[in-house]
Amino acid sequence: MPGTKDLVELQLKVCGMNKNTSEVAALRPDYLGFIFWEPSKRYFEGDLPSIPHGVKKVGVFVDESIAQIAEKVKKYGLLLVQLHGNESPAFCNQLKKQIPQIKIIKVFSIKDDFDFGQLHQFEDVCDFYLFDTKGKLPGGNGYAFNWSVLKNYPSTKPYFLSGGIGLEEIDAIKTFMKQPESQYCYVIDVNSKFEDEPGMKNIQKLKEFKKTLSRS
Repeated sequence: MPGTKDLVELQLKVCGMNKNTSEVAALRPDYLGFIFWEPSKRYFEGDLPSIPHGVKKVGVFVDESIAQIAEKVKKYGLLLVQLHGNESPAFCNQLKKQIPQIKIIKVFSIKDDFDFGQLHQFEDVCDFYLFDTKGKLPGGNGYAFNWSVLKNYPSTKPYFLSGGIGLEEIDAIKTFMKQPESQYCYVIDVNSKFEDEPGMKNIQKLKEFKKTLSRS
């Protein structure tokens, strides 16, 4: 498994896929996220268009049952499951046992500070962490948290960095990636700042961001 930014190029996940999935997939981001939480404006249902080989599909769930997650994994060929609710370590462990082929991303929301001690119980039951901005909704709040909080990151597990990231954060990302706390930052996760409307991504902005990110 990738461990540090020295071992892998910083990767890109585009989340909240819905209305122009084929066009985004053609840009070949490393991950595409599909939200299976019905209250979301980006809730995904229906059929998936063809996705280029190598683009990994991520299912985003909020306090969903293992049976429902398993059904979506099978239907859409998901390779990763992102848990955005109050899922317990026991739930993650059971999910891993029931669907052993998937990778689990456990999400933690941050505002001004964070108790990293709560990560310890998830170390053996998930593959990645994702740090997002704490807001009214479980994701898609459109603004960034204070990344300096990650100076206290105690793990060696690769993590996704999310929360209100747009083109205007490019310089901040470059600065962050020079800091020690970025060592295990594996993926930049974007969503609402690359939309013309919920679920409709702005292809030109994504293209520019991906190109710039690859130079970081």
